[in-house]
Amino acid sequence: MNTRLNTSQLSLAYGSRQIVQELNLHVPDGLITALVGANGSGKSTILKAMARILTPAQGGVYLDGKLIHRQPTKDVAKQLAILPQNPSSPEGLTVRELVSFGRFPHQKGFGNISSEDNRMIEWALDATGMSLFSSRPVDHLSGGQRQRAWIAMALAQGTEVLLLDEPTTFLDMAHQMEVMTLLEKLNKEQKRTIIMVVHDLNHAARYAQHLVALKDGTVLYEGQPDEVMTSQMLRDVFNIDADIIPDPRTGTPLCLPYGLAVDSSIAESDKDQEYRDDRVKALA
Repeated sequence: MNTRLNTSQLSLAYGSRQIVQELNLHVPDGLITALVGANGSGKSTILKAMARILTPAQGGVYLDGKLIHRQPTKDVAKQLAILPQNPSSPEGLTVRELVSFGRFPHQKGFGNISSEDNRMIEWALDATGMSLFSSRPVDHLSGGQRQRAWIAMALAQGTEVLLLDEPTTFLDMAHQMEVMTLLEKLNKEQKRTIIMVVHDLNHAARYAQHLVALKDGTVLYEGQPDEVMTSQMLRDVFNIDADIIPDPRTGTPLCLPYGLAVDSSIAESDKDQEYRDDRVKALA
């Protein structure tokens, strides 16, 4: 597996609270990788460390074999871009102005936009279908359009690696599909390496080629969607019982939850099926 981005013995903490401990993770080049897990599992924290927003307590993140936290900020910004959760922009800022910020790492003087910068801005607007909205204020856009504008800004950076933290949060189903289809297109047509935190497991299985399932900052499962998306994984990582069936259109695994799994700390043994059944009924 070819990889430009990886972590080695990575430990992350907020104050005295340990979130991730000794994580070794390799991000496959040219694929969409989805980080999944319950709330508090460390997904967004890991993404922040990969984007150089959060400093490791131990170990490190490596880009092309070099510690990312020891590289100059502009050098890193030329190689990877991040779209955080719920980004906000100043009131009245137009789409084109927002996208132009993506060229900052390449500019030698503040505000000096070159012909190459303009070319990349126009390309990013076109690639995301935002050219017609370039003069519209970002705060006047729909949710899906706003996300596409922010993705256009990330594309304008001209990086091969994109990091996205829950890119479909607070979007309705149509806008979710709009954003996910765009990411799929960028990956297939331009071979962009995309790492994204995703809450919707069916989106993760449908659009990503590589899944990483996390619990308490530890990788429990990793691999292709049909390898990772199993009933056992859902019990271990999310504490739910679910059926897994092939998506009738794509063939990718489709998760159909039907109940809460019984916590192993409640039952003395998984073999005690009668006890487990009674507990499930009580929780229903």
